Amino acid sequence: MPGSNAYDVTTWPHGDPYDDIGAVINGIIADVKARQAESHADGRGKPGAVIHIPPGDYRLRTQVLIDRSFLRIQGAGHGFASSSIRFNMPEGEWPGLHELWPGGSRIMVDIPADRIRSEADGAAFRVARSGSPRISSVEFVDFCIDGLHFASAGPEEPAGGPADSAGGNPENSYANGRTGVFVETANDSVRITGMGFVYLEHAITICNADALSIHDNFIAECGNCIELRGWGQASKITDNLIGAGPDGHSIYAEHHGGLLITANNVFPRGASSIHLHGVRRSSVTNNRLHSFYPGMVVLAADSSENLVASNHLLRDHEPWTPFVGIDNGLDDVAGLLSISGSNNSVIGNHISEVVKSGRIRPRGATPVIIRLVEGHGNYIAGNHVVAMDVTATPSDSAFEAQVDALLAEESQALEVTAVLVDAASTRNTILDSGRADQVIVDTAVNAVRATPPVGDGALTRASPDLQALRGGIR
Repeated sequence: MPGSNAYDVTTWPHGDPYDDIGAVINGIIADVKARQAESHADGRGKPGAVIHIPPGDYRLRTQVLIDRSFLRIQGAGHGFASSSIRFNMPEGEWPGLHELWPGGSRIMVDIPADRIRSEADGAAFRVARSGSPRISSVEFVDFCIDGLHFASAGPEEPAGGPADSAGGNPENSYANGRTGVFVETANDSVRITGMGFVYLEHAITICNADALSIHDNFIAECGNCIELRGWGQASKITDNLIGAGPDGHSIYAEHHGGLLITANNVFPRGASSIHLHGVRRSSVTNNRLHSFYPGMVVLAADSSENLVASNHLLRDHEPWTPFVGIDNGLDDVAGLLSISGSNNSVIGNHISEVVKSGRIRPRGATPVIIRLVEGHGNYIAGNHVVAMDVTATPSDSAFEAQVDALLAEESQALEVTAVLVDAASTRNTILDSGRADQVIVDTAVNAVRATPPVGDGALTRASPDLQALRGGIR
């Protein structure tokens, strides 16, 4: 027998989910609250409900306000498709496309611009409740939130910023004032899983999170993808596919402890891949990070006692014609990985800098890979830096240009500074993360062991047995 706590937006008797699914879901939530009014009655509590969204296109004109726990909103497919590729091809070619818009269980955010006076106003789903306990166990699962269009500037944004000029196309601005999920008040055990987010200025913004899980989502072509604000603890961002715009963050967290960022594939074009602000005792491990600019991974505002290990970082040039010339405003001496904090461990990362020497900024500078800006006691060990000078050729095809760039083989080495330690950063340990000529550091206040050079002479001196063996197998 069907349970009374399971709903389907297409069978709810009030409102039209295809015209305004927001009003329909608000009506369902009101029904759940009316039927589950007692915190404790006959040994029972408030079990919450599941709201099903079958495959289809649903316009959202009214913001959904979630102010109760144990609510699961579930679709039947994340439905992601690239809107950026479509909006950067001639409209006359659109009829030949197999699909024109994202699909699956797709919610089209269409909140009127005159109602958006703050970031919270532009959210499709707003989670907020005061009092005790904190709102808990709200879940968003397996549907797509589509912001539809970008404009030349958001409601409170000036026109003419860096992204605004991308190909002269307002659809490349990454600004529209729209947010997918905005959790405004302190929360516990919120879960966002299997979702698709596209063409939103802010995809996911969570404030004051405890035990948050953002897992296995496709979040791309959004101005900002994941933002953890305020403070938080014991949360995780895992196994996501992510890509922000050049003015925004792919993954941003502030004042968090015990945060786990693992196994994410972060696409280029975001101003940063991972930016931690005042984050402590957290882990950034086993991620694949790709960026077109310096400042890929930033530990700022005394971010300390963090582990950054076994990640693959790739920095190369933008190959897609509409975005060539767009950057995040940082010079190459800023570092691909920048640390302002203490007692962090940066261990066993593979870092590739594959750029054209003539495009290094400022002109004639030596690019910096790891930069210790301030703090003390950081441990930098066993990182492998590959630096190549390339010939970058842009293309009008987003997919083919990116694949060609990733698979290109280059043989000319590029001079880089593997580790730069500023005067404000002391008592650090740097081991095997760059040759002696690639590490700039004051050895009077830091411990350093450079990566030994490679050469026949070094091999002969270090291992005469190997030299003899080599002579015997000619």
